[in-house]
Amino acid sequence: MTEPLIHPTALIHPRAELGAGVSVGAYSIVGEHVKIGDNTRVGPHVVIEGHTQIGCDNRIFQFTVLGGDPQDKKYKGEPTRLEIGDRNTIREFCTFHTGTVQDVGVTRLGNDNWIMAYVHLAHDCQVGNNTIFANNAQLAGHVLIDDWAILGGFTVVHQFVRIGAHSMTAMGTILLQDLPPYVMASGNTAQPHGINVEGLKRRGFSSTAIAGIRRAYKTLYKSGLRLEEANAAIAADAATLPELGPMTKFLAAAGRGIVR
Repeated sequence: MTEPLIHPTALIHPRAELGAGVSVGAYSIVGEHVKIGDNTRVGPHVVIEGHTQIGCDNRIFQFTVLGGDPQDKKYKGEPTRLEIGDRNTIREFCTFHTGTVQDVGVTRLGNDNWIMAYVHLAHDCQVGNNTIFANNAQLAGHVLIDDWAILGGFTVVHQFVRIGAHSMTAMGTILLQDLPPYVMASGNTAQPHGINVEGLKRRGFSSTAIAGIRRAYKTLYKSGLRLEEANAAIAADAATLPELGPMTKFLAAAGRGIVR
């Protein structure tokens, strides 16, 4: 077993749990209720506090703060949590807060995410796997981000919004409503601009699947149908094209309405 490599100026609470091969840089602080998995690298001047669990093989860059109290006036010091999976890159000056008891009590970041500088994950956000957040993407509380979503720089997401799998936002996008899977959006407030064709190709979607998703987009945005009617039509196509299943489920559950 490789022992953790701790810089002599780092402050590690005696009850913190550090896995094999963990490194902690100069002047970083790791709190009492923190667990860090094997081979995670914590840079200098990082603060990890609260009830925070971090998986294996993550890279956490300088001046990031993880596990801070939620910015919620109802928070009364409950032992809510932050959970981070494996193989994430978290760049400079990011802030991820713990959850609240008014929701599930935990903020989560999954696996293999690429999080650029100055990103904020507020309380109770649930982020999936293989996402990309460009610089200064900001999530309010209770936001749900599905796998493979990409947020452009300075994207701002309203509380309780959900962002579907394989979707994408341009720089400076303001999302006040849910963004369906596969859809690209931009603007203040966000407007739809087709589907993420290049991303789908890179992830191995067939030409047949992409053509079907394009038809579903036209049904949703170009047909003049009400949301329920459009979703029913897409659901009928999903019987022969399973890639449309996530879209129909998403649309049926869109509590805030969708970008449209």
